[in-house]
Amino acid sequence: MPSIHRRDFLAASAALSGLAMSGIPAFAQTPRRGGTLRVSVDQAVSKLNPLVTRVNPEYLVAELLYSGLTRLKVDMSAEPDLAESWTSSADLTEWTFTLRKGLAFHDGSPCTAADVVATFEAILDPKTASPARQNVGPIAKVSAKDDATVVFNLSAPFADLPVTLAYTNAKIVPAAVIKSGLEKLDRQAIGTGPFKLVSFEPERQVVVARNDAYYDKARPYLDKIEVLVFPDVSAEASALIAGDTDLISTTPPTEFGRLQKASGVKALRVPSGQFCNVNFGCDQKPFNDVRVRQALALTVDRAAMVDFVTEGFGSPGNDTPLNPAYRFYADLPAKKADIAKAKALLAEAGYPKGLEATLIASDRPGQRAQLAVALREMAKPAGFDIKVETMPHATYLDQVWKKGSFYVGFYNMQATADAIFSLLYTSNAAWNETRWNNTAFDKLVFEARATVDETKRRALYAQAQKLMYDEVPSIIPAFFDLLGGQRDWVEGYQLHPRGAVFRLDFVSLGANAPKRG
Repeated sequence: MPSIHRRDFLAASAALSGLAMSGIPAFAQTPRRGGTLRVSVDQAVSKLNPLVTRVNPEYLVAELLYSGLTRLKVDMSAEPDLAESWTSSADLTEWTFTLRKGLAFHDGSPCTAADVVATFEAILDPKTASPARQNVGPIAKVSAKDDATVVFNLSAPFADLPVTLAYTNAKIVPAAVIKSGLEKLDRQAIGTGPFKLVSFEPERQVVVARNDAYYDKARPYLDKIEVLVFPDVSAEASALIAGDTDLISTTPPTEFGRLQKASGVKALRVPSGQFCNVNFGCDQKPFNDVRVRQALALTVDRAAMVDFVTEGFGSPGNDTPLNPAYRFYADLPAKKADIAKAKALLAEAGYPKGLEATLIASDRPGQRAQLAVALREMAKPAGFDIKVETMPHATYLDQVWKKGSFYVGFYNMQATADAIFSLLYTSNAAWNETRWNNTAFDKLVFEARATVDETKRRALYAQAQKLMYDEVPSIIPAFFDLLGGQRDWVEGYQLHPRGAVFRLDFVSLGANAPKRG
């Protein structure tokens, strides 16, 4: 398969989405104000606290209710949100952000630099357990110069700070709430976002209404958004086809064909760095032996994985979390299945008669179980006897995620190479699921984030990817195109390659949309 370069990937992304990659939604005409948008999601919105949300439906709701200093455009660049501008020192170790005037939280209290400082102090506090802690950059100190000016002092030069401050969990919350206890935000929402919380039923629906005090007086265009939970993805697609809902934020390949054929429905598709992987507990037998991990990786037919797991809506992976969508992607030789070599490595590791293991997969999204079953069958000829165990997603999050030694993960694309490495693979990663804890890898990633020279930075990231490629802390066999759907009366929506960004404040309803209360 010929290599795909970043410029080709982004061009294809723009073509598939039918919109420019500028971050500015395309409208047929001036957006109409008013109406209720019904958005469906495939799992419960269990957490409202934006600092600790974990899954896409929670990110969607948090984005409606809260704002960050910056936000992420579809080309992965940062644009102003609560901060109207920013500057940096020449050495990139100090960044100054200027807030918009007149910002207010939903309870009417002003949003100032003090709230920003308190929020980032909470994010950086290990007790908060925010995934943003390792993903907002090397922040040493945050201070308020005055009510409208926030200064970030960094422990190392970092060119990506405006982008990383758009991270899903880096939303600004009131300092007073942090002081009194963040648990208040478990069922309440006190943000500065474009919408205010009306009702919260985690397993059924979340309803939000326009925030008339939002800093942009033109947006949001909608009066209300209803986020409806559909655990059954077939029923979710049927609701869109029937016109009972307006937008599916994400849908599996199994339902995408139905949407493509349905009258009045626009099927949406965009290439992405989203992936499923097989996580190894690299600190536990048998996966603490690199030869076992390498052997299993050599059983994978990656082209077949694309067909089986993504239904053809994806591209092969190479056991690193970067693909051509990322700026610092390294084009390493494509891995191919080699059963004879896999058997030899397994024997060298002390398993000449094969190896038994239980691979756990959540039932959400369904591609996790598909990947597990495909790997089980591909690995048999090499002597792997893999039992696949599926479980409800809530049980998986509680009992397996970050605890297990052999399970299937699922991750959105991040905005930068540093962000995905720091989320999953460095020794101090927020979600250090593999416990690979490779000091050489850590050093390369940390040095790259502190390097201003682009050529040197690219070389460092290439070395980091080669280490993962060789040592296989997880198997990443395929990347997904993102799939969704909308009714033809929905205007201004663009499927975001990041997967966890939605920008629904730019959405409006056309004149042919059904009237709802």
